[in-house]
Amino acid sequence: MNADIPISICVYLLSSVVNKNLHVWFMDILSEIERKARSNHARIGLGIGANSDKLINSAEDACEYSEVVLVGDENQIKATGTGLEIIHSTEPSRTLVDLLVAGEIDGAVRGTLSATKTLSILKKSLGMNKLYRAALLETADGRPFFLAPVGIDEGNSVADKIELIKRGAAHIKRLDITAKVGILSGGRFEDKGRDERVDKTLADAELVTKKVCEMGIDAKNYSILIEDAIKEANFIIAPDGISGNLIFRTLVFLGGGHGYGAPVLMEKVFVDTSRVKEDAVRAIMLASAMK
Repeated sequence: MNADIPISICVYLLSSVVNKNLHVWFMDILSEIERKARSNHARIGLGIGANSDKLINSAEDACEYSEVVLVGDENQIKATGTGLEIIHSTEPSRTLVDLLVAGEIDGAVRGTLSATKTLSILKKSLGMNKLYRAALLETADGRPFFLAPVGIDEGNSVADKIELIKRGAAHIKRLDITAKVGILSGGRFEDKGRDERVDKTLADAELVTKKVCEMGIDAKNYSILIEDAIKEANFIIAPDGISGNLIFRTLVFLGGGHGYGAPVLMEKVFVDTSRVKEDAVRAIMLASAMK
């Protein structure tokens, strides 16, 4: 009797082990963030612009990870019946940033405040010419990963993408996670020559991969194959800010995934969020973990 195991079964068993190990590795990211958030239990300010009972209820649920402070119109917020601390402000965007800069809160989550106004105040208050962000997302089947660029005006040049990766890898390290970077372009490698715009994204991705690898960052060029990148990488770089924003919106608003927020890549902790989402638990947990 031939005791040899068919190669198809060997391949299946090996792939099962690999997939199981990958799933555990991905889950470790969220487990580590949750552990750090509970341990830090940081004082986190949440911006309240348009009042939302759901958002405030979720902020109450986040108290296991953080001491949550609501920043906005006190009368409107109190009408929800919340017992959370409230810092009254008729200009919550400015107040939230001022509290962060002064060190009166350990971190801030934008919540339902205007992105344009709040990020502009943040940039001016910290004397920064440009803000860089990386979003923490989770696929519908539970795979967490960081994504950049996510702002439509971010990451639109080779230099910008390199800076995003450098800052992002350092920021991810604050969570005791080593970045594995997956760099995307607008087509497959064999698509070169089909379109000038695609050719540029292919060339940019190749150059960015080379440069960041020279910096000692673990990075790989996956061309347009985001479905392959997500199997190995925990920090995915889109070809530009528009495509990155579309990846985020498609996953979170259409694809059953989750968004934890987009930390601004700087020393102070500021997690940007979408006003469409009315659940602040994940963003507050992430902010507390990054203290």
